[in-house]
Amino acid sequence: MVEIRSSEQLLSTYEEYKQLLDTRLGAVDDDQHRMILVCGGTGCHASESEKIIQNFTDLITQNHLEGKVNASITGCFGFCEKGPIVKIFPENVFYVQVKPEDVAEIFEKHILGGQKVTRLLYEDPTSKEKKATSEEISFYRLQQRVALRNCGLINPEKIEEYIASGGYQALAKVLTSMTPGEVITEMSASGLRGRGGAGFPTGKKWEFAQKYQNQEKFVICNADEGDPGAFMDRSIMEGDSHSVIEGMAIAGYAIGAHQGYVYIRAEYPLAVHRLEIAIQQAREAGMLGQNILGTGFDFDITIRLGAGAFVCGEETALIHSLQGQRGEPGTKPPFPAESGLWDRPTVVNNVETLANVPVVITRGAGWFNSIGTGTSKGTKVFALAGKVNNVGLVEVPMGTTLRDIIYGIGGGIKGGAEFKSAQTGGPSGGCIPKQYLDTPIDYESLASIGSMMGSGGMIIMSDQDCMVNIARFYMEFIVEESCGRCAPCRIGNKRMLEILTAITEGKGTEEDLVELRALSETIIDTSLCGLGQTAPNPVLSTMKYFMDEYIAHVKEKRCPAGVCQKLMKYEILPEKCIGCTSCARNCPVGCITGAVKQVHVIDQTKCIKCGACLTRCKFGAVVKN
Repeated sequence: MVEIRSSEQLLSTYEEYKQLLDTRLGAVDDDQHRMILVCGGTGCHASESEKIIQNFTDLITQNHLEGKVNASITGCFGFCEKGPIVKIFPENVFYVQVKPEDVAEIFEKHILGGQKVTRLLYEDPTSKEKKATSEEISFYRLQQRVALRNCGLINPEKIEEYIASGGYQALAKVLTSMTPGEVITEMSASGLRGRGGAGFPTGKKWEFAQKYQNQEKFVICNADEGDPGAFMDRSIMEGDSHSVIEGMAIAGYAIGAHQGYVYIRAEYPLAVHRLEIAIQQAREAGMLGQNILGTGFDFDITIRLGAGAFVCGEETALIHSLQGQRGEPGTKPPFPAESGLWDRPTVVNNVETLANVPVVITRGAGWFNSIGTGTSKGTKVFALAGKVNNVGLVEVPMGTTLRDIIYGIGGGIKGGAEFKSAQTGGPSGGCIPKQYLDTPIDYESLASIGSMMGSGGMIIMSDQDCMVNIARFYMEFIVEESCGRCAPCRIGNKRMLEILTAITEGKGTEEDLVELRALSETIIDTSLCGLGQTAPNPVLSTMKYFMDEYIAHVKEKRCPAGVCQKLMKYEILPEKCIGCTSCARNCPVGCITGAVKQVHVIDQTKCIKCGACLTRCKFGAVVKN
């Protein structure tokens, strides 16, 4: 292998691939070649994207177009609501919800005939206009992709394409022209903070680990993404594993570590598969292993699979699990930067944080620092889900408002319903009501209104959601995922779940509301780790902003949103009932009585609230209260 000692030499070795990427980016006008990129993220993968690629490849062969047309897999485009997605360059045409059987039409009309397949183009839900390119789609207009820069652009299983896109130039730069101290200074100046939830400054964490003298140090990538509805880290690993590998190697050089570990949950088989491919390719290309780029620096990476415990997202619990021990948190201090894996200085960064590192080095701390707000720099990736029209991954500059994300990128609330709340930060976060729609999304602003950034889950709720039930759902998750080591979390959260369950079943009292607050404060103050310390956040935020719903459940034994099943009440309106008997015939427990052409009645003592009567009635006589 030829040893490469500069970023310029590194890039020139892959000039052929750079030309392909320039065509995709529009930097080169090449109408002689076409490239077909098919989303290969988990969602599209499950919807037969591999079959789509195979069908394109077969047609290319049959038409003897090898060398002129190329079909390739790529990472997640982000617009999961419209997958599988196919992009064709150099026209940059964006096809949505493509099925394997659509390939022949796309190939015949577009590849051979030069005409777009209109029915597969994105349709704007407001204007009903067809949009041919991603630049025309509102979902992408406000985004700035930094951590996701290569997802949807390169083939994640080809290191040549990563290098051609500028990959490993940051590693070459630090190894050939920067001291470890200069690397840490650059990271500190960038303002990059941990994207796993706590938001601790990355440069400061690296500085702590560097100053502790030890012959053995470690870098750990925390890929144990466990928040409900979150898939940011998974998509980065599936679409751009090399950026994480490069970030880890730079961190290793900065702190003096020669071994890295990726702790990833086993539920991410596609991410694990592509990570394994990337690590092997990086070794073969001389980007991992001994004497990297001929500089004398040694660094290698090993994958360790986690069993999917949410608590192992906490760094000390992760370290215990990696050591083969029970995954439960330890007391701090000492912090891992001083005494982590095997009691050695250890840096733990999450996937998104590490994916940002190469960009900071290549584009400079000043560039990165220019994005965002005062103390929240750069961009943040969110998994936008729930009652929003455009579901998917979005990456926006820090400081973007909640309104811009929900209505600008997300396309508003599904079905024209009214926005009620946005839950950020996963089970550790809070629910943000509509009066804070114009709040900038950054660490301090979210904390000031009772929520948090978290790893990046953002679940949107409408007026059809019950906030008491939402709090119960998150508490149920926390109780299930608690390691049980400390009593406040083990016992206190269990008791909170019991109270919330009683309230949603119409058995709650006003005293229960007082006890919920008291328990929340105690659990926050006395729990061992971040899981317990932040567990009451969804309860406290919903009680703060939606107390009227709690009161309705407790005093009126009523769920305003009509969600809590045991508080539902189905009734038949006498003025609308024509006695068709449809509701009675379809009731599974026979609780509806009435003769033909006479008003029917529901026996509330027997009703199981299944809703069969409501769905079967064609005259709007059955209502849910």
